[in-house]
Amino acid sequence: MPSRSLLFALLLVIASPLLCAEFDPVLDTAERYVRAQTQGLPGKVTIAMGKLDASRLPPCTAHEAFSPPGTRMIGKTHVGVRCLGPNIWSVLVPVQIAITGNYVSTARALAAGQLIQPGDLVSSTGDLSTLPAGVVADPALAIGKTLRNSLGAGQPLRDNQLLAPMVIRQGQTVRVLSKGSGFAVSSEGRALSNASEGQIAQIRMPSGQTVSGIAKSDGSIEISF
Repeated sequence: MPSRSLLFALLLVIASPLLCAEFDPVLDTAERYVRAQTQGLPGKVTIAMGKLDASRLPPCTAHEAFSPPGTRMIGKTHVGVRCLGPNIWSVLVPVQIAITGNYVSTARALAAGQLIQPGDLVSSTGDLSTLPAGVVADPALAIGKTLRNSLGAGQPLRDNQLLAPMVIRQGQTVRVLSKGSGFAVSSEGRALSNASEGQIAQIRMPSGQTVSGIAKSDGSIEISF
């Protein structure tokens, strides 16, 4: 009867080709890269790696994954894997990235220029990879803003379709707060342009000097030095 060590050796010989077939360093490198790149995304991320016949590739001892230009880490996409040595080559590995998360859509048809109210929106959960880029995730980010264009009922709402309310209007008197290390000076000037919160506003000071600063929610601007 064969000894236990001999049986173990025989099993190892039989299993080795199976283990080699299951572990593909190219696919493994690509998958680890995708998981790292999608780690901070909101929602539940599901990754399905595509097929790749790596048996025809020249031997490689060091692999490196990368994102091809213009690639988005969502939906049907590709991840590049290059060999750093001893041979030099690169391949594209197909991957499907599904992200289940929350998004906002319209509860009814909305007209361009309409101020968005809470009842105009509805929150849904779905695969974000099937939706346009920039879909709003939280209704609070849209309420109180104005639509750039008309939307039908049930359409996903994108952040580039929203206009924040104006906090500074051209011609009005604006408080200008200049802040630096250890000092803060307040003065007034006249707005040369409209601005929403967070946008750059230009202000003409009584001296005739034109300054630029960040528009704040209270209608002032802040200049940092």
